[in-house]
Amino acid sequence: RLKESGGGSVQAGGSLKLSCTVSVYRNCMAWFRQVPGEEREGVATINYESITTYTDSVKGRFTISRDDAKLTLYLQMNNLKPEDTAMYYCTAKAGVCRSEESDFRSWGLGTQVTVSS
Repeated sequence: RLKESGGGSVQAGGSLKLSCTVSVYRNCMAWFRQVPGEEREGVATINYESITTYTDSVKGRFTISRDDAKLTLYLQMNNLKPEDTAMYYCTAKAGVCRSEESDFRSWGLGTQVTVSS
């Protein structure tokens, strides 16, 4: 139901654009990321009015957007840093939009982002 793409390996300062296709429209869509051994972290959310939220570490560098006609979520990542290295997951839900992992029940398989220094 959710399929991420666009991950890869880049050097610090580089850019990547992640995409996620969904099978059903949901008003709240989000990107999370996870490093092995750590909890999944909310990166960005976007609601049906395109109101966005970002975790502090990516503000000014990442941009979340959505194309509801294409049922696709995006994450433009610029000025990537080694600490951005993680598996990135997209997710979606109805209702209030928060970056709380427990709010979301459906997840993609993820796409790996690796940033070298």
